[in-house]
Amino acid sequence: MKTIQAYRFALDITARQERDLLAHAGAARVAHNWALARVKAVMDQRAAERTYGVPDDKLTESISWTLASLRQAWNAAKHDVAPWWAECSKEAFNTGLDALARALKNWADSRSGKRAGRPAGFPRFKSRRRTAPSVRFTTGTIRVEPDRMHVVLPRLGRLKLHESARKLARRLANGTARIMSATVRRDGGRWHVAFTVDVERAQRRPARPDTVVGVDVGIKHLAVLSTGELVDNPRHLASAQQRLRQLGRALSRKTGPDRRTGRRASNRWQRAADRLGRAHARVANLRRDGLHKLTTRLTRKHGTIVVEDLNVTGMLANRRLAKHIADTGFAEIRRQLAYKTTWNGGRLLVADRWYPSSKTCSGCGAAKAKLALSEREYLCEACGLVLNRDLNAALNLAALAAEYDTAGSGPVATRGADRKTRVRGQVAAKREPGTAPAGQTGTVPPQGGTADRVLTKAH
Repeated sequence: MKTIQAYRFALDITARQERDLLAHAGAARVAHNWALARVKAVMDQRAAERTYGVPDDKLTESISWTLASLRQAWNAAKHDVAPWWAECSKEAFNTGLDALARALKNWADSRSGKRAGRPAGFPRFKSRRRTAPSVRFTTGTIRVEPDRMHVVLPRLGRLKLHESARKLARRLANGTARIMSATVRRDGGRWHVAFTVDVERAQRRPARPDTVVGVDVGIKHLAVLSTGELVDNPRHLASAQQRLRQLGRALSRKTGPDRRTGRRASNRWQRAADRLGRAHARVANLRRDGLHKLTTRLTRKHGTIVVEDLNVTGMLANRRLAKHIADTGFAEIRRQLAYKTTWNGGRLLVADRWYPSSKTCSGCGAAKAKLALSEREYLCEACGLVLNRDLNAALNLAALAAEYDTAGSGPVATRGADRKTRVRGQVAAKREPGTAPAGQTGTVPPQGGTADRVLTKAH
């Protein structure tokens, strides 16, 4: 199975190499801002001419937003805009132009309705202080050295890794991987290199392919499994909150930058800002590490995993719980499960957003009309079942896998989910968009009635 995979390594670079990296990242920013100013000037000119009644055929000629057109325009003007252009790799300027071309396309597609999801705004100019330095290399010499502790990049030369790249080196030596690009970025106070690799992955099977597990994510427990296992929430942000407050107060006492007066930040302010950034990066790394370990363990063990399609954006509107919800990473759990089930030969089923997993009794199937968030124990008025609220939801999610299999071999498409609590049994499933059929990833939305069930051929 071929897939695109990223390998990310921390770098231990010298002061001179860091200056070179910052120069390349600055070159990318200059090219991006120049091209954006050119595009914006033409758009504003055409808009002004329309207000004067100029016909469309006599307006200022529009310019193309494609990467090829932007690159051609940059090559014609770089001698005047950036006389130092020969000091940096051409990939640095291509990085900024490519980012702008993608941003403009996303903005245009979002306005025309071709792009799903949240609306994409118009691109903004990149600031030297507020933008993370980054440069991407797609051509030239990109390789891992035989000692597996160094990498070679165009114009930057030989860079030392903080850790061994043996996993990537083995795949490259065996011919099961091919490096497509390399991105160098400063994140959390240190530099990282990320290789985008075309990998030939071996077909794998979960250790227990016939098992089904429902996963109910939450705040008190990061995940409650239908097997009865409770995964504690480490609360990395809450644990580091005191340290972050101290660093934030120390930063506020330093002389920082002022955009109104043009005042530059002092060295002490910069050092304090770096300490605060490293503390936040540590929290993010701890959270990412815990989520990867959890999702890897689930996908390697169970053949079918059922989760909920949570409205995380709406949940973050709760000002009392927003910080705790953001600290758990609900969306990241689902994202990792989606591709890891494909890698390990399992399948991921996603219950619809309006499926009442917490309100439905896992014993008899009776559903409550309302269930307060403060009720942590589920008490069924029909059969008298008393069970932990989250465990009851996980059991209901696991039961959806059987209903998905009963519906037929193909996915089930519905006209849309209603927001009313349904009775048990009215369920359908469809494949989640953007996931590979080999991983058998699906979505399980509720149905308003039998008339909404439409069986379609499996693709």
